[in-house]
Formats: sequence, C-alpha cells, structure tokens
Amino acid sequence: MKDYDLNDIVEMKKAHPCGTNRWKIIRMGMDIKIECTGCGHIVMLPRREFERKMKKILEKAN
Repeated sequence: MKDYDLNDIVEMKKAHPCGTNRWKIIRMGMDIKIECTGCGHIVMLPRREFERKMKKILEKAN
C-alpha cells in the first residue's frame, strides 16, 4: 500500500490543533516523520500507524 513518497503532502484523519490538516513527509524508514505545513511541528510515527492515520495524498513531490 505504499503510494506515498518523500516530500509528498498528505492529509491525516485528524486535524492538527493549529487548524491545518496538511503534512509534509520529511523522513521515511521504519518510522515516518511528518511536518505540519501550518506551524512547522514535527511528528514521528511508526509506518503502520502512519498508514492507518493517513487519509489521502494531496500533492505528489516532483
């Protein structure tokens, strides 16, 4: 189910407390690190949890 890649902008099921629901993937491996595009907060999630919480891909990286 890997259809996302580094630097993609994704939408998660729950919005961030800052009000934005756009996250940029900044690191991939066993864990996936995402950065909020609104406030810059960085969150690291295990890959399985990330795949469960991701809603859709908004923008693909070039």
